[in-house]
Amino acid sequence: MTLRIDISGLPSERVRFAASPLAELTAMLHVLAEPGHHPQFAGWAEDVWSGLRPELAERLREAEFLWRSSQADFLIPARPRLTLAEELDDVDRIDDETYVTAALVTTCGSNRVHFAGASPLTDTTARERALDVAQARGALQEAFAERLLADPATVRARVRDTLEECAGAFFDGAWASVAVQLATDLRLKNELLRRQGVGAALASVSGAVTLAPDGDCIIVDKVQDKATAARGAGVTFIPSVFGRPHLVAVHAPRWHPVVQYPVAEPSPTEPVSLETVTLRLEALAHPIRLRLLRTLARGPHTTAELAHFWELSPPEVSRHLAVLRRAGLLTARRHGRYVRYTLNLPDLAALGTDLLSAVLR
Repeated sequence: MTLRIDISGLPSERVRFAASPLAELTAMLHVLAEPGHHPQFAGWAEDVWSGLRPELAERLREAEFLWRSSQADFLIPARPRLTLAEELDDVDRIDDETYVTAALVTTCGSNRVHFAGASPLTDTTARERALDVAQARGALQEAFAERLLADPATVRARVRDTLEECAGAFFDGAWASVAVQLATDLRLKNELLRRQGVGAALASVSGAVTLAPDGDCIIVDKVQDKATAARGAGVTFIPSVFGRPHLVAVHAPRWHPVVQYPVAEPSPTEPVSLETVTLRLEALAHPIRLRLLRTLARGPHTTAELAHFWELSPPEVSRHLAVLRRAGLLTARRHGRYVRYTLNLPDLAALGTDLLSAVLR
């Protein structure tokens, strides 16, 4: 399962490494929404939540679908700027159809074939699909989707105001604390790019990012087989401290390819019993079950959603979910007429950081 970025004919200077305030804020917001993905920042997240004004905390919860399961493409800039305000100005220049489609694709999961190029603002089928999937994901998500479709201008302004409020509440201090680490990483990457070429620079990003032997394609290990091409602005790599262990990729049509990668090394985990390891490794031995886990790592899903995502029958998905549940890797919770399955991250982490990183990519 890979994302392939075609860079044939692209000058080496069009493969760029740069820091982005907006992308790092998005990573921080993901930590606040999914602290289980980032145990090393659990204390930071708790401190931030305890210090937020109630109104800002509520705003973050109502819009968290832009960054919780995955990140909306417009939150990971292809052309990073020096300041958050400049990057938010760039987001404001995106037309409503592009913004809303990107927001709802993220809100409704990472499978971009939901809309097949149609805009939920203008296409009735795409709109119904967006609302149907949002309903299955929860009441807050459904309400957010409805508001965005009914009045995109107002919702966009509210999202920007929320992000600007985050600057004074916690982002400015956190951004200052990681600035040196990001700058050090960028110096290394750009020096490798200048002296040894694209392949060496990519090798220093992650073991999940490689240059094809012919040098015409960047290969990224991700949850689905996808392909895109770097044209015009090229491809951008953005380092992140708060994003660890995720490797975030922007690859949808009409978006310049961007990869946000973690700069910090994962921490070692505590060992678990051999019996538990054996049971869980047996559960993970089947490639379909591993694919299901990688999807569930992005957020809770129903059996029907997983079946649609991977083009499987619901009974087949149910059988694999049962095996994963017996191994203690999943939790099932009923919400009205929907049963959503959630990945048990601590139990998965006990199997090893390499496996955890691979699933969370």
